[in-house]
Amino acid sequence: MADPFRVRVTVRGYELDTQGHLNQAVYLQYAEHARWECLRAAGIAQDRLLAAGVGPVALEVTVRYLRELRGGDEVDVTCEFRWGEGRTFQIVQDFTRPDGSPVASVTGVGGLLDLTARRLVPEPRERFRALAADPAPMSL
Repeated sequence: MADPFRVRVTVRGYELDTQGHLNQAVYLQYAEHARWECLRAAGIAQDRLLAAGVGPVALEVTVRYLRELRGGDEVDVTCEFRWGEGRTFQIVQDFTRPDGSPVASVTGVGGLLDLTARRLVPEPRERFRALAADPAPMSL
């Protein structure tokens, strides 16, 4: 199996909480950023999704905090799609420092929403595969 898609982010000062570490909500923003970058690397831009009448949705998200991040720190955020049967899929994301030490993990359940019917599409992996120019980043 190939290494999961990864993007590096630098913690900005305005993202810190009153204790001087990365605000808990920003971890979710970094995870979202990594997911969109993964889609983009697969050749699936937002306008392509909209033209196809679909959009990814988060159905469940769990964050596990392991170590703090402070202003100026760099963090690598992975994005690994795990496909199964049915209308949903799992996304596993690890936050690590450049030296490999773990910082946090985000796991979630996602789906692909039909924007007209407002229902999850039955085979999200196949729909993503049809839209992707390069299926590798999404493990399609």
